[in-house]
Amino acid sequence: GLYAYLCRCFADLSSRGVVVGYDTRGQEESGCSSQRLAKLTAAVMLSRDVPVHLFSTFVPTPYVPYAVKKLGAASGVMITASHNPKEDNGYKVYWCNGAQIASPHDKEVLRCIEEQLEPWNASCWDEKLVDHSSLRTDPLTQINSCYMDDLTSLCFHRDLNSGSTLKFIHSSFHGVGHDFVQQAFRVFGFVPPIPVPEQKDPDPNFSTVRCPNPEEGESVLELSLLLADRENAQIVLATDPDADRLAVAEQSNGCGWKVFSGNELAALLGWWMFFNWKENHPDPVDTESIYMLATTVSSKILQAFARTEGFQFEETLPGFKWIGNRIHELSKTGNTVIFAFEESIGFLCGSMVPEKDGVSAAVVVAEMAVYLQTKKLSLNQQLHNIYRTYGYHVSKTSYVTCNDPPTIQRIFSRIRNFDRDASYPKECGGVRIVHVRDVTTGYDSSRPDLRSVLPVSRSSQMITFTLQNGIVATLRTSGTEPKIKYYTEFCAAPGESDVSQLEEELRKVTDALVDEFLEPDKNHLIRRFV
Repeated sequence: GLYAYLCRCFADLSSRGVVVGYDTRGQEESGCSSQRLAKLTAAVMLSRDVPVHLFSTFVPTPYVPYAVKKLGAASGVMITASHNPKEDNGYKVYWCNGAQIASPHDKEVLRCIEEQLEPWNASCWDEKLVDHSSLRTDPLTQINSCYMDDLTSLCFHRDLNSGSTLKFIHSSFHGVGHDFVQQAFRVFGFVPPIPVPEQKDPDPNFSTVRCPNPEEGESVLELSLLLADRENAQIVLATDPDADRLAVAEQSNGCGWKVFSGNELAALLGWWMFFNWKENHPDPVDTESIYMLATTVSSKILQAFARTEGFQFEETLPGFKWIGNRIHELSKTGNTVIFAFEESIGFLCGSMVPEKDGVSAAVVVAEMAVYLQTKKLSLNQQLHNIYRTYGYHVSKTSYVTCNDPPTIQRIFSRIRNFDRDASYPKECGGVRIVHVRDVTTGYDSSRPDLRSVLPVSRSSQMITFTLQNGIVATLRTSGTEPKIKYYTEFCAAPGESDVSQLEEELRKVTDALVDEFLEPDKNHLIRRFV
């Protein structure tokens, strides 16, 4: 299906070719390892005389879109299920601009798949084609070298890095990240981080973690934190199995660990990227073409930065494909995106690849920590400095699991008809709801024409409520897991510093959002294990 669609779109497909990469998933029972699925993906293309740049070993997910752009390929495919359970796998498609495919390409590829349900012939499933076809190349050495060279554009204080006394721990969560993070640290002049030995090497069963998602926090970072305590290391960095996400924890004055949320890390990284950009661009006029991007369910902290500092900020629909495509659009009009993120610990520092990147984010966090140490500041202390300057942004992000799609449909249908037909809830936790935006239907009560500015996304559920006290709350379905996710944030004005009161108000609204709108007990929803 992908081949058929690419043929339709690219007259020069036979010269541009396709990039194929894969992670470390094993699928031992079915025999469908990521590597085997990648070879089959390549064989389909090679059997039709399309050149394939197939990586010879597992790579981080961002290496595929990076290679697509660097090699001028028509498309890229990454075989990965990222941080999903070991039973899962996925086929992630990138367009020639390096961004994940979005509409209309995604629907057109699906249509082509439906038209190509019969195998062409035996040769299109011949895995051995990748070993003897002259059209197959291995881009690993070239792409890794170029990536590490480009990474130096994010290194702002190399002089401080080599002499730093900070110690870092890195866990690759049994995935691809170890070698690449080690190399990235060397590029920045660091001593490489100490790896968590039990999690350093690929293990398709993710044997030492309850689930292979570092976003779950302290409960899955246990081995990293224990090693950090033993080594007297101050900072823990954890990349997910395909190394496109990053979790960070910092020792808190000898009394436990602070595990940063995705929104908190974004506040730090956004501040850091603009701080260094401004050092090199003192003319305020330059700021007008600088952008930061975030998904709409993420913290509004970058918006607060933009208001004060004069750069541009935009929101996209959830999912990095929207960010990646927007980066491409903005670059065509001479604009530069210096930072983008989604709250689920997905960060892009700079715009060297239009995809979230845990490898570059890890080494950028390390350099930021070293710089702050010279100012006698920890990451957490700087986070509070940022909030004091731009206003506290207190957020809560979690989920419930629902394995029954009709139940999810019923839940969202009830929300849309809460009091009577076509009537959304009027309050949440006793606080009046002043605006409702329903991206699934395209409705937005805050707009004069009642139409959402964000593109309509009928394939998933997403409703956002703005409350009278300034809290913004969103319910949405996950695109990759059987989850209903919920996001709440209280954006306080600069100078408002009673954080405990903000947190208490947010907790009340969040509890009501879940209990009143989702009705977990009645609908047999499984609450998140913490």
